[in-house]
Amino acid sequence: MTDASAPPQGLLRILGLVFGLAVVVGGVIGSGIMRAPGIIAQAFTTTPLILFAWVVGGLVAMLSAMPLVEAGASVPLAGGPYPIAGRAFGPSVAFFTGWIGWMQYSASSAFIAAVFGEYVQRLGFFTNVSTHILACALLVAVGALNWTGTRISGNSQSIASAIKGGAFIVLTVILFLTPRAPAPPPHPLAMVTSLGAAVMAVRLIYQTYAGWDAAIYFSEEVQRPDRNIARATFLGIGLVTVVYVLVNAGVLKVLAPSQVAGSALAVGDAAKVGLGKAADTLITAIGLFSLAAIVNQQTMTAPRIAFRMARDGALPTWLGRVAPGGTPRQALVVTVICSLIFAAIGDYQSIVRVYAPWSIGPILIVCLSAIVLRYREPDLARPWKMPLFPWPAVIAAIIQASLVTVMIVDDPGSAVWTALAALVPLPIFWLLRPRWRAAAAREFGSA
Repeated sequence: MTDASAPPQGLLRILGLVFGLAVVVGGVIGSGIMRAPGIIAQAFTTTPLILFAWVVGGLVAMLSAMPLVEAGASVPLAGGPYPIAGRAFGPSVAFFTGWIGWMQYSASSAFIAAVFGEYVQRLGFFTNVSTHILACALLVAVGALNWTGTRISGNSQSIASAIKGGAFIVLTVILFLTPRAPAPPPHPLAMVTSLGAAVMAVRLIYQTYAGWDAAIYFSEEVQRPDRNIARATFLGIGLVTVVYVLVNAGVLKVLAPSQVAGSALAVGDAAKVGLGKAADTLITAIGLFSLAAIVNQQTMTAPRIAFRMARDGALPTWLGRVAPGGTPRQALVVTVICSLIFAAIGDYQSIVRVYAPWSIGPILIVCLSAIVLRYREPDLARPWKMPLFPWPAVIAAIIQASLVTVMIVDDPGSAVWTALAALVPLPIFWLLRPRWRAAAAREFGSA
């Protein structure tokens, strides 16, 4: 007889399409859209070109999602790119894909929590408390929420994303109802101010769309992953693109591009024209809530990587245990501890510089994996196939590789720390390698 109180053997398949949409939309939209327009307008000087750049950002995310969704639907396991890389390239590549993906989410939660602390103090609360402490408090709080179980944490993400989406719709309406601010006489400017500014704008837009791949990490928990992962990913990217374009259109309806350029909080500056001082409170409150929702989503996502790696023998087996509510609690605790370390010792900019390549590397590997799997396993079940194969995967891979190269060239010092952190788990890799190879042969087949 099975003990009813015993933890389940695996994750619970209790999440639906709404949750998939929530983690994509809620995981992408954050403070980036508040800060980014000022930098974008420094590179692109006309309203049509600025809006076009945001549309292109959404299209690039769609393009990059094609190989991810195809490969993910073929290998419907938790952990995002990790099991896909294992199927295509074997245990070694899979291990480092999973490791940098897990590190990326842990570090990202830390730097977003640090910004959360800044926003709390901007509202006038806990001004005598270190932002590091406020960041750590948020990480502990969302960790406790996720500890309760998959259903509660999943519902919290769905509700938070709905509230966040509604808040941005209200903000957009306010901007479109606000009369245009007086603008200085326009000066003739080039449509693109400089190559360096354009590169920075492209990087920032890409980072502002980051998180569109979130649904794939829950393939073992989403119902009908063969179709719902694709629907959630593409619909989510489409909704985010619409929100971003509308917010920018609202800002540029109120302010001229020259007034937006260089603004640290362009959306807030535009809202001030209609709302006055109340705009600061509104924008900060929306940003605060958005940041908390993203940290909650990422704290829910990262343990799924460690869980799947542990189940495959790539990490200690105790990280693969699942509580009765469906949460991999041991993996959750380790993830929160790692994020707390990042939040305690690093500031916003230093964390971003180190972690940025980690967010691109797994996507690059997935693009290559999708190509390899098409040729190596042509009969593998593919519920969704990318059109015009292999060009979407090839173009997306070139984009990801170019972005990593630009980051390394732009900041070689941080790139060294990025590489060193990626090498930290080498002792674990070699220690567990024999047992893992046997498990990987069962999980990934001949790869």
